[in-house]
Amino acid sequence: MQTCVIAMELRKVQFTGGSSYVLTLPKEWIDAEKIKKNDSLGVEVQPDGALLITRSIDEGPAQRTKEFDLAGITEPAYLFRLLIGAYISGYTFIVIHSQQRMPPFVREVVRNFTQMTIGQEVVEETDTEIMLKDLLNPAEMPFDNTIKRMFTIVKAMQEDAITAIRSQNPTLGNDVTARDNDVDRLHWLIARQTNMILTNAALSRKMGISPIMALHYFTISRIIERIGDHAERIVFIAQPIITRGIDPEVIGKISRASELSTGIFNRSIVSFFNNDMKKANQNIESLHVLNTVCEEIDTIVLRQETPDAIALGYIIESVKRAGEYAADISENVINYLVEEDRAVKKRKPGKNL
Repeated sequence: MQTCVIAMELRKVQFTGGSSYVLTLPKEWIDAEKIKKNDSLGVEVQPDGALLITRSIDEGPAQRTKEFDLAGITEPAYLFRLLIGAYISGYTFIVIHSQQRMPPFVREVVRNFTQMTIGQEVVEETDTEIMLKDLLNPAEMPFDNTIKRMFTIVKAMQEDAITAIRSQNPTLGNDVTARDNDVDRLHWLIARQTNMILTNAALSRKMGISPIMALHYFTISRIIERIGDHAERIVFIAQPIITRGIDPEVIGKISRASELSTGIFNRSIVSFFNNDMKKANQNIESLHVLNTVCEEIDTIVLRQETPDAIALGYIIESVKRAGEYAADISENVINYLVEEDRAVKKRKPGKNL
């Protein structure tokens, strides 16, 4: 598509017919978009009060294709990252082709990719080419539902990670690790939807979410995904000591710290969905209690055997970091609500106007 860059011009609004307001459009843009007489244009009011005028009035997302040539791609991890990048970018079709017969690792990577993403399926396959198609309508997966699901999974992951240590249950720890894949899948979905909304005003309208709000959802999704990573890290670090007896006092304090951390997480999500700025601020202030408890644990673990002390130190650090990330959600809530309040005030004139 030809791109027409036009410097801002001032154009006066004309009043015609006794009831109609008319504004002329730049001729350069008309020519670039090949607009003819009686063509229909989309006009949409943006959150900041600006008007979006677009040639594209199709409600459906654009059908885009990304192709990858296997020449020079020999590492499975690299191919997987390319596929994830295409998925997040919002491509409808992803095509992998080769001049020769596909190496065995390609099909394994594609299989892992379709299992790790939502809506991706192989629709065509030959010895030299594989085509994947996105079968998911992005509007059918509301951001709210995805965030709530991510929160439920990650909160349970952290609780189970601490329970696995307390009950000396490595099987439960392995289940925590498995659930981290589900969190990644949901995070990548939100990243994909966000990119699609940023490039498709019709999809933004159809999903009932502004591009700015989509970015806030993406930020919160990323934070939740990181909290999940710390839950997985707790289990990984605990593997060498999970079947050994650990000082009950230390376990009790770690459990207490984890409860404080997940409490901050829970309240942050509640303040987000309730648009509660004051609760979000109170939640951030509560972080100092978690920090105090973690400092007490650090003092105690210094008295443990060296290997255990190192592992326990890393575990409590992850619990603390999870709480700090959870507080970041509350900060994001405040940032969004301040911006939203500014936008509302800008759209609503004061009494003196």
